[in-house]
Amino acid sequence: MFSMTVARLAKSLISVTVSAQRVAAPHALCSTRRRKSAAAAALVAALLAPGAAVAVAAAPAAQASVSHSAVASSYGGSWAGNAALNWAEQHAAGCWYSYGGSNCSPGYDCSGLVMEAFGHAAGIWLPHSTYAMLSDPHLHWIPLSQARRGDLMFYGSGHVEINTAWYHQTFGAHDWGQRVGWITWGPWWYPTAAYRVW
Repeated sequence: MFSMTVARLAKSLISVTVSAQRVAAPHALCSTRRRKSAAAAALVAALLAPGAAVAVAAAPAAQASVSHSAVASSYGGSWAGNAALNWAEQHAAGCWYSYGGSNCSPGYDCSGLVMEAFGHAAGIWLPHSTYAMLSDPHLHWIPLSQARRGDLMFYGSGHVEINTAWYHQTFGAHDWGQRVGWITWGPWWYPTAAYRVW
């Protein structure tokens, strides 16, 4: 009986979707399909697992609580963070590390690179100190597990880099004698806190 009800429901949803596709304008076709698919998924989830319906219903509310300026690209993170990483990769990759530096000549330190990248790419001028950055109102703490491309990764309170889309990799000015670039973190050198900038 239950499987027959689900089968009838699925058949009805398909016929409604086909009817909507015939009526919809070509440019609206994709968004109509997405809405119908999402509605069908929510309905099936409600039938098969009532607890899942609560999660599906809560998702739009959670998304609505994030400000528009924090909306990200397809990589996740914030728009500002993605723009800052793009700027840093284009303008600072290969420059030397230099304590207190904030340009390619003589070089960047970790906070100088972050300050310049966010300032030039997103118009958000952060302090030139990792300690001062931690109290800046543009930084919003997120769990490390939710860090995405463009988020700031703090290694303790004395070092900061920008998260990339690659697994366990950040971009930044690392240390004396090294060039600005990508680094993979592991069991002995890893971020302890993540922040999203908007």
